[in-house]
Amino acid sequence: MIHRNMTPRIYLVRHGETAWSLSGQHTSVTDIPLTDVGQRQARELGERLRDAQLAEVWSSPLQRARRTCELAGFEEIMKLEPALTEWNYGEYEGVTSAEIRARQPRWNLFDDGCPGGESPEQVSHRADQVVARLRARGGNVALFSHGHFLRVLAARWIGLAARDGQHLLLQTASISILASEHNNLTEPVIALWNESSHATKSS
Repeated sequence: MIHRNMTPRIYLVRHGETAWSLSGQHTSVTDIPLTDVGQRQARELGERLRDAQLAEVWSSPLQRARRTCELAGFEEIMKLEPALTEWNYGEYEGVTSAEIRARQPRWNLFDDGCPGGESPEQVSHRADQVVARLRARGGNVALFSHGHFLRVLAARWIGLAARDGQHLLLQTASISILASEHNNLTEPVIALWNESSHATKSS
């Protein structure tokens, strides 16, 4: 049952483990699958979200997010949402932060973006559009998406700059919740962040 007099709770779900999340390689448009551990994590996410009273479930169309959503049990109500795709890393696709900083010691994704990819301003604009749509809908919504984009989304939800997302670490198969204090959309809060106690860890 959806209580329309309550402000929505937005469940941010980062996809399960992939080979590149383990190696630390930046993954945006490369459409790689979940590992076996990632698939188990996805099913565990379904158990964790069972009582969330979700009005809608949105997923990035990239398979690591989409498959996490499906294995969590939301395939029948899942809506594919291109706005939830990961920050486009351009020339840094498949490259680790350590490798980038070996060439550019002062590089910071949240300040500098990626050559041939998205700037922080572009990702922030995309996140703002998602936030506006969520606030207009009512009802709880789960978003199955990606680490860096969700960090920017959370920062923008509470009125911080996109660059402040760098301070919000987000693990694979984690759940975070955006909400509002005093049932007032003008008082946005992060009610839960990076909860992953439910998730199988890679050995």
